[in-house]
Amino acid sequence: MTLREQFLAHIGQTSPSPLLIEVERAEGVFLYSADGKRYFDLISGVSVCNVGHSNEEVKSAIKTQVDSYMHTMVYGETVQRIQVEYAMKIASFLPDGLDSVYFVNSGAEAIEGAVKLAKRATGRGEIVSMIGAYHGSTQGALSIQGGETYKTAFRPLIPECRQIRFNCFEDLELITEATAGVVTEVVQGEAGVRPPVDDYLTALESRCREVGALLIVDEIQTGVGRCGEMFASVKYGVRPDIVCLAKAIGGGLPLGAFVGSKSLMDSFQSSPVLGHITTFGGNPVCCAAGMAAMSLIEREGLHILSEEKGKMFEELLKNHEKVVEIRRSGLILAVELGSSEALFAVMEGFQKVGIMSDWFLFCDTAFRISPPLTIIESEIAEVSNLIVNVLDNIC
Repeated sequence: MTLREQFLAHIGQTSPSPLLIEVERAEGVFLYSADGKRYFDLISGVSVCNVGHSNEEVKSAIKTQVDSYMHTMVYGETVQRIQVEYAMKIASFLPDGLDSVYFVNSGAEAIEGAVKLAKRATGRGEIVSMIGAYHGSTQGALSIQGGETYKTAFRPLIPECRQIRFNCFEDLELITEATAGVVTEVVQGEAGVRPPVDDYLTALESRCREVGALLIVDEIQTGVGRCGEMFASVKYGVRPDIVCLAKAIGGGLPLGAFVGSKSLMDSFQSSPVLGHITTFGGNPVCCAAGMAAMSLIEREGLHILSEEKGKMFEELLKNHEKVVEIRRSGLILAVELGSSEALFAVMEGFQKVGIMSDWFLFCDTAFRISPPLTIIESEIAEVSNLIVNVLDNIC
C-alpha cells in the first residue's frame, strides 16, 4: 500500500474528499509535497502557523524546553516557569482585569471551560450564541454552534442554548436575566469573515452588563496578531469577561486557553473544588513554542503589519471581474465569488498551480486567505498573480 492508501485506511476520515497532499516538509509560507511540488499556504493550518512553518526561534524554544522537562503533573499542581511567563505575556495584551489564564489543549476545550465558568459564576443555565458562529465540535461547543448542518445527527445536545443574529441590535433584547453567558466571535470566521458593524460589540457588552450575563469572546481564530492587533478584542474596543484562545497561541503546537479575572477564575476552586480539570493543558513544550511565537510577533510588529499585508491582498484582487466582494480584518480575508460552482472550480485551479486555500464551513461561495503573518510583499504579489490567473480561467 502507498502512504496515501495507508492514510485513508488507518487515519479516521471526516471528509469523503481530503486534499491528499503528502507533505514532505514545510518552511515559511510554503508546503512541499513528496513529489517536490511547492504550495503557497494561504490557510496557516486555519490561522495556527502565524509565524510560518519551521520557524527557527520556535524550534529553538521547543528544544530548550524539552531538554529541561516535558509533562510533570496534571494541570495546575506544579509551578512551571514557562507557563507563568506565557500567561503574563498573554495578559499583557488583553484589556485590564483579564489576568488569569487557564491553559487547555484546544479551542473547543477553551469554549467548554468558559461556558462552565459562566454557569458557575452566575448560577444561571442559558447560553446565547450567534447564528453563523463556529466554536468547535465537542458536545458543548456544538450546542452553541451557529448552524444546523453539523448538529442534527448528534442531538440531543446541551439544553438552554439560544441563538441570535450577529450584528443585529434588535436581537440583543433576547439576552435576559436568565442568560449566564453570551458567546461571540469578534470577527465571525466560518461565516466567511464577517467583522462587527460600528457600535455592535459596544452594545452587546452593554446589554450583558445590564442583565448580569458574562460576555465570552472567541478569539480562537482572530487572536495572536491575525486582525491588526495582538487580539481583535482590543482592535474593536470590546472588554469581555472571558476570552477564549487557541490555534496560534501554541506557535504550531496544540494549546488553548480561556482568560478571565482572578476573582472569576477562582470560582473553580470551590463548590466543587477542581471545577475544571485537564491533564495536558498548558504542556510546557507547547507554552514554550507559543511564547516564542508571540514574542517574535511582538518584536517584529507582525500584528500591526498584518493590516497592511491584508490590504495589499485586497487591492490586488478586489477589481477582478469574478470577485463579488472581499471581506477582511487584518490578514484574514474572504474572497467572495458569489456561487459554490465558481468556488469549487477555483479550488481545483489552486491545486494545479500550487495554492492551498479552502472555503468556510458556513460560506461555500468564498475562499480563504489567511497566510502566515511572516509573508512578505513579493510573496503576496506572486501568489496574488497566481490567484488572478486561476480566476481568469474559470467559467
